[in-house]
Amino acid sequence: MPLNQRRRNGGNMAAYTRSVICLVSMERSYLLSRRSGVIVESKRYVRGLRRKPVRVLMPEDVTDKVIRPPPAARDAQRQKPGKEVVPMKHLEEGFAKPKSNVHLTVKNAVQNDLVDGLRFERALPGDKRLARLVSVARSRTFREHQGKILLEGRRLICDALDAGANPQMVFFSTVDRLRELPLDKLKRATLVKVKFEEIKIWSDLVAPQGVIAIFSRPDPLRLNFGNKGHSVPLSLICDNIRDPGNLGTMLRCAAAAGCHNVLLTKGCVDAWEPKVLRAAMGAHFRLPIYPSLGWDDLEKHLPKPVTVHVADSGCGPDGSREPENSQVNESHKPSKAGDYGWVSTKPNPKNTRYEEYDSDSDSDWEGGRLSLPNVDANLYHESWAQGPTALVIGGETHGLSVEAVELAERTAGRRLFIPVVPLVDSLNSAMAASILLFEGRKQLLKLMQAPGGQWKSKAGEQFS
Repeated sequence: MPLNQRRRNGGNMAAYTRSVICLVSMERSYLLSRRSGVIVESKRYVRGLRRKPVRVLMPEDVTDKVIRPPPAARDAQRQKPGKEVVPMKHLEEGFAKPKSNVHLTVKNAVQNDLVDGLRFERALPGDKRLARLVSVARSRTFREHQGKILLEGRRLICDALDAGANPQMVFFSTVDRLRELPLDKLKRATLVKVKFEEIKIWSDLVAPQGVIAIFSRPDPLRLNFGNKGHSVPLSLICDNIRDPGNLGTMLRCAAAAGCHNVLLTKGCVDAWEPKVLRAAMGAHFRLPIYPSLGWDDLEKHLPKPVTVHVADSGCGPDGSREPENSQVNESHKPSKAGDYGWVSTKPNPKNTRYEEYDSDSDSDWEGGRLSLPNVDANLYHESWAQGPTALVIGGETHGLSVEAVELAERTAGRRLFIPVVPLVDSLNSAMAASILLFEGRKQLLKLMQAPGGQWKSKAGEQFS
């Protein structure tokens, strides 16, 4: 057989063999993938890779931020072993730029919690500090035992800070509200930013201003009062004033009239009660206020000598509301306490609680008739403030205590009353106090401005 024919037959045989092998392999694949009419699909498995960052860079102040590697570094990790791998030096150079960006972001977040150099906290959900402090600060027992008071509103807080009061914690709704306060005086206080809705829940104001502060209970001897140069030797004594609105109004009038100080007996409402603070409009930080004083301690806060007068809403000596003549300063000896108007008939030696006297329950007072001290009556506009003076105002319900009238008798004081037209009830105690205080200021200023300043210098030394 020729050589060319043998070669051609060998090539045909090889092609035939390859076709047979391919057919057998296809039939085998069909038989393996089709068993008893059930087609078994082939599955594709992917190998999972555990990826780790090449390097983690932590900022200086924040430890819980993880910096992801840049895209170039991630591409370098995905390269196969056969390909070129980026050196570690280049990766570190690629990390340099993201490091500065993240550091600036964290730094800006910290700056957002700073207000002119003061750091403040952001109340997290569930923070009960505001609710707990506000609820307990409204209790008189807590205020007295813990020595803390609650102030609300920008003006009242500013007055307290200007007087030198010590702030402990300030809650505010916005940073703008906080900037309205003198920040240089809040360096030792804890500043907490809360939602306005929380302040609105616990606020006593109809329109909350978005700022509430907790202060240490101020000591009158340590506060700085700015109106000392305009004060006159006149003291206000509040005897058994239980209405918060009346007491706050009296304090406001005393500050406006330039009183030297205000003395509160033990029967009065707490001077730091929220309603008293709102009615006083910052008077607590304009003149010294001494609360819960017994009559023995009260005299220690008065100069010597001093004349104590009592406010009387009763009638004149002739029994009428408005006396016909001005001879009311003659001696008038009352036979019962009702002649004094705002005078309670039952003395209280302990000065801890004042009770309204009932003549049917106690026969020792002979049907309510009590021999009271002899104090002359005087119209409010007549001369009665001729030296260091103290004015006693009693509550509308229980009136003056007997100790107040006895003090007026010992110091040669008078019963001051404001005449009103018939068929009209007596004035409100706060209104009467304002009239008498400004009348006393007018008389004292007239006396102090008279030629010869001897009395003026002596009065200044006694009240300094």
